Amino acid sequence: MILAELIIDSNYYNKLDIEGFSKMMSSPSYCYKFYWLEAIVQLISANRTEATYDEIINKMIANAWFPVQEYHIHLSGIYGDGDVKDNLEKAVSRLYELTQLPSNANEIQIMNKLAEFSDDKELHLYKTELTKNVPYKALSGFANKGTEKINLESSAGRMIAYYNKLSGSELLLPYTFGDDKSLKKVVSFNDGWIQMIQDNMVSILGWIKYEKVKWLQNNNPEVPGIVYKLAQDDEKARKLDNVRKLWDAILEIRPVKNVFMDGDINRESYAVDHFIPRNFVMNDELWNLMPMDPIQNMKKNKKLPVWEDYFGQFANNQFMMYEMIFEKPGLLKLYKQCYKDNLHSIWAIQELYRKGNSADEFRSILDKNMHPVYDSARRQGYDIWNVS
Repeated sequence: MILAELIIDSNYYNKLDIEGFSKMMSSPSYCYKFYWLEAIVQLISANRTEATYDEIINKMIANAWFPVQEYHIHLSGIYGDGDVKDNLEKAVSRLYELTQLPSNANEIQIMNKLAEFSDDKELHLYKTELTKNVPYKALSGFANKGTEKINLESSAGRMIAYYNKLSGSELLLPYTFGDDKSLKKVVSFNDGWIQMIQDNMVSILGWIKYEKVKWLQNNNPEVPGIVYKLAQDDEKARKLDNVRKLWDAILEIRPVKNVFMDGDINRESYAVDHFIPRNFVMNDELWNLMPMDPIQNMKKNKKLPVWEDYFGQFANNQFMMYEMIFEKPGLLKLYKQCYKDNLHSIWAIQELYRKGNSADEFRSILDKNMHPVYDSARRQGYDIWNVS
């Protein structure tokens, strides 16, 4: 998907209030505006002309499911005591408590479970709370452009009545509201806007993602690579071939101790894995990679090893690699091939892998730069791996 600012076919500027549309995600207090508009655009792309609050919010939950469950992303941050701030994230977490659906569950699976547990009081409460402000506050950019003026802090009922009247007389809005209450209220998408959204779908969804990423990054400042964490990762995107070649060559020369179990790595059967989960760092940097027993690799998965127990041996293996690349011209050549995909961190290039570091200096540089990343992952909710 294109990640960009909003670009709309110029023909629509004379027909619709594109400026008002461009403000539908402005001044957010929570993440809701991003997910609300995204859900509506997706429903329109499926040729829907109306939807209930319940259908839209279920779509929001499905869209938020993966980043919350897979990457522990907080959609609107957390309070000082660690409590989650917003009801969309709470709804996702409650659905997981009820269903134990995996993080990679597809939309149909999520929707089926939402239907199955529609009577759950806690889930219903979170969904109802989501209807109280965002449906009409998302239209604030269209307010006070007609004859009648209104205080934007007016009650929900008055604001909804105002927008319905405005759209029916002076300024066509993207949607209007039906008379039902709570989750049964119907949102009707207006024809002119349906056409515009369908004609500019890629640009609009790219713009929503762009704004969503900015919001989520601000609310998860310690989490790297937010832009890559909104949808399921393509395993083929991992680029470990050159690192594997480097460790293959090292293992032909001398044994390498297993970080997590007694004995040495079996050079005929090993995995290249991340000490701090790739799921968190979202890169394949050499300084975070190690040879590992493939069965242990599967057990570790997306968990953090206990730092105090395992960082020492991990650092020893990294230092051994470091020493050897400056001793063996063939290994240095393989190391340099890692620059393309596995060496982008300036601190690693200029400090860690510079020639002449002692063992203590090397370990200190590695600890200084890795430990804060590890601690960030821990605070974000990544589990500790109990090696057995």
